[in-house]
Amino acid sequence: QVQLAESGGGLVQAGGSLRLNCAASGRTFSNYPMGWFRQAPGKEREFVAAISRLGTNTYYADSVKGRFTISRDNAKNTAYLQMNSLKPDDTAVYYCATTGEGFLYRTPRTYSEYAYWGQGTQVTVSS
Repeated sequence: QVQLAESGGGLVQAGGSLRLNCAASGRTFSNYPMGWFRQAPGKEREFVAAISRLGTNTYYADSVKGRFTISRDNAKNTAYLQMNSLKPDDTAVYYCATTGEGFLYRTPRTYSEYAYWGQGTQVTVSS
């Protein structure tokens, strides 16, 4: 059974940094791409970043490009989201996600293509 567990959220002032972690278990971690999404109150869940299964390709939403960095350590079965220069608009619950089968050569960026989700971690950026 695939399980994902996020950690690292919290309260930070604007301009600060946080690193989110996503620990995965239940199958071979390096066979699947990973993604980060977020959902602010009253808004739909939106794509933040994604990384291919071996970490060679990364993708970002325009709103976080240049400030956030997604990475993974396949030896530790963990994905990361380093968030710098945080803004109040980054306030949301952040979710990590991974796909089902069929994504050996493609890294999706849409919510519906991810099959497994963590419980989410709250990030609050104060102005």
